[in-house]
Amino acid sequence: VQLQASGGGLVQAGGSLRLSCAASGRTFSRYNMGWFRQPLGKEREFVAAIRRDGGSTYYADSVKGRFTISRDNAKNTVYLQMNSLKPEDTAVYYCAAGNFFPTTVSNQYAYWGQGTQVTVSS
Repeated sequence: VQLQASGGGLVQAGGSLRLSCAASGRTFSRYNMGWFRQPLGKEREFVAAIRRDGGSTYYADSVKGRFTISRDNAKNTVYLQMNSLKPEDTAVYYCAAGNFFPTTVSNQYAYWGQGTQVTVSS
């Protein structure tokens, strides 16, 4: 499966953004999906995951209550709604597809999108 992330941009602290990740192919619904982020100069970190049927989600403590992951299997798309953004949320955000749920480990995701930059100004 090929993944294409979009929706990043520049936003002020307290603002919102919605990221999208469109998947090619007809197998999207077979995969659990995740979002990761990588701040400049730092390691990639887990943000959120959603089960293949959309029936369960899992979040990093740092984003819990502010971010919401969702998916539309009919549109082959996973979303990340980000509210109450903070400067520390600034990073390149990646979507990923894998067979395990829930997992926060990046090497357990088999497919990755190219990343979209999110910058939160203070």
